[in-house]
Amino acid sequence: MTSKLDQCYNIDDLRLLAKKRLPRAMYDYIAGFAEDGVCGERNRSAFYHYEFVPRMLRDVSDVDTSTTVLGESIDFPVILAPTALSRLFHHQGEWAVAAAASKMNTIYSLSTLSSVSIEKVTEFEGPKWFQIYVYKDRSLVKEFIDRARTAGYRALCLTVDAAVSGNREQDLRNGFTVPPQPSFKTVVETLTHPQWLWHHFTSPTVTTANVSGERMAGKNDTNSFLSYVNQQLTPTVTWSDVEWMRSQWDGPLVIKGLMSVEDARMAARMGADGIVLSNHGGRQLDHAAATLDLLPQMVDQVGAQLEIIIDSGIRRGTDVAKALALGAKACMVGRPYLYGLSAGGEAGVLRALQLFQQEFHRTLQLLGCPSVAELDSSYLRMAKQGVDFETGSAVQQPTSLQVV
Repeated sequence: MTSKLDQCYNIDDLRLLAKKRLPRAMYDYIAGFAEDGVCGERNRSAFYHYEFVPRMLRDVSDVDTSTTVLGESIDFPVILAPTALSRLFHHQGEWAVAAAASKMNTIYSLSTLSSVSIEKVTEFEGPKWFQIYVYKDRSLVKEFIDRARTAGYRALCLTVDAAVSGNREQDLRNGFTVPPQPSFKTVVETLTHPQWLWHHFTSPTVTTANVSGERMAGKNDTNSFLSYVNQQLTPTVTWSDVEWMRSQWDGPLVIKGLMSVEDARMAARMGADGIVLSNHGGRQLDHAAATLDLLPQMVDQVGAQLEIIIDSGIRRGTDVAKALALGAKACMVGRPYLYGLSAGGEAGVLRALQLFQQEFHRTLQLLGCPSVAELDSSYLRMAKQGVDFETGSAVQQPTSLQVV
């Protein structure tokens, strides 16, 4: 019997299924952007600026989609981004994400704000990164680093673009704040999703599972946990804090949220091993540049010193192929697997990853490109006309394509 997940043929199908299964506030939290969503639109439309130039009459019967990121071999170049409190969207939460990543042999970066603990997630095999912030309480940061090291996490992923939260107006309207401010409308909306409601109230309370013990004495509810963690974020973080973190961690260090070449050069000087070229999926600074448009220059200027991973706006295997052709080492995705998680737990995350892997494999075959190692800018050109991804109408674009 065909399941609803089997009838999801792309990430957008998973999104629509997630939208049906989640209360409105939860769905909007995943899908929403900051302010007018201009940055979010740019992230998607940037992929339409490039078109493929395939090669023919090549043997593509045995295409190799595997690659290596920071010394870790993975089966295809899609990494799972850190996302907070995943058990809000499905009762299995990060446990399901880690299980699916293990089955697909790719990297999962666990969020500091995960609802399943650092240690619990490592029950599943496969390379894992731990995402971290520089908090006011340095002893808390050091505790996280020590626990990640002991648990066998391979790399530390420092997020630097969240000194303050972006202006996500949908969340404000839905009362999805700390503390929550639900309205009659949002309460009624939640009651119309009994399956989600049942699992939410019959499962352990959703908390930031990595912050516990004496620090949380007397803070035994979700709001208190989130308030405590929010108070730890500070806009005073500078490169000296990055230098301190580098001194605390002897493994690979990735800095997530950089967009300028100048910042990437500084990251290299500070001893970072890689960066995630990211605008936080359009959830922080609206009107920021699309990450794909910044990628060629970033690769040209710092690609020899840093491994460059790209996120924001990636929805298709063709998107992954374009990013790698422009010089990215791998792609990082968040919303796509959260749609899968919301739609069907571990099976939904697995479906999302399978879709990416299958689409990417097929794209390489149709390009006449036998492996990731051979995928370069010769398979792309700048489109003479782009496409507005909302309306489908043609948009004039420049034709030069400068990549190494």
